[in-house]
Amino acid sequence: MKVVILGKGEMLSNLIEGTLDAGCEIAGVLRYERVQYSKFFLSFKDFFKSSHDVTLIKQHKLREIKCRSANSAEFKKEILKLNADVILVGTWGEKLKKEIIDLPVIACVNVHPSFLPKYRGPNPYLRTVMNRETKTGITFHLMDENFDSGAILAQKKIDILPDETSKELKERVVFQARLMCSELLKKLEYGLVIPVAQNEDDASYFPNIKTDDMMLDFEKETASQIHARIRALHPWLPAYVTYKDKFFIPNPYRMKILNREQCSNIIKMNGLNNVQAGDVINGNAKSASITVMCLNGEALRMDDVKLYGFFNKPVTRLFIKKITARRKLSRL
Repeated sequence: MKVVILGKGEMLSNLIEGTLDAGCEIAGVLRYERVQYSKFFLSFKDFFKSSHDVTLIKQHKLREIKCRSANSAEFKKEILKLNADVILVGTWGEKLKKEIIDLPVIACVNVHPSFLPKYRGPNPYLRTVMNRETKTGITFHLMDENFDSGAILAQKKIDILPDETSKELKERVVFQARLMCSELLKKLEYGLVIPVAQNEDDASYFPNIKTDDMMLDFEKETASQIHARIRALHPWLPAYVTYKDKFFIPNPYRMKILNREQCSNIIKMNGLNNVQAGDVINGNAKSASITVMCLNGEALRMDDVKLYGFFNKPVTRLFIKKITARRKLSRL
């Protein structure tokens, strides 16, 4: 069975591995970077910072399709020439046209890193962590002219581990994609898969993150919500703690939620009165730490914070010394 793979990064690498595990022929690979970058810039990037997917392509001597779009006439000609049985898509920003979807002999299959129909959209890793879900999933489904809405071919639920960031979640999800890819392709070859329509009543969609989502508001969210937001944004985007005209960037691996009793002890120790959400109740320059009261009476201690900006980072600890417990973290 001939498979053409479209994708980017870790998902593309694992789909290549999964297809090879299934014993299928990879007729061609189209990287999403060819849509994103110019030919010159991509050549420069591949030479100086070659990614794992590029290494796999070279290692297995795979044919790389060099088109600027999966909807282009050039790509259509390539698929017809290669006589692809399956087009396998993972991490792709374009909405494919029906004429492209209908090209392969068997199917055009998308891999979505959520348990569809829940969490349709561009970044379910981030959204599921941010919403403090305990489970997510991986879904292989037939492609149609809409995003993430085609009939399901295979899916699996995956636990979201406590305190993990989107980075770790993605690593585990894409590995499961490799295992499922191999099994699904074997079944497709022998016609052993029955597509199941998605239940639209259960569908949910989440768009891309906006700038406001990156700004932490301790007066409006609980410690648990802020803790999850910081972990969710890593590694793609930083979360910002604003203080006057400065921005702190918290370390997603160096945080702790303090309960009411722990907060009460800190407040008494520092002789504070009328403490409200948003107040800094403790700071430690040595560990570059600030502790901030949150909406629910708990607090979030953030160690190893860094001031945003090349020239500001070296003076983070000096700046923390200037922060008093009764000053509020306010948005600019």
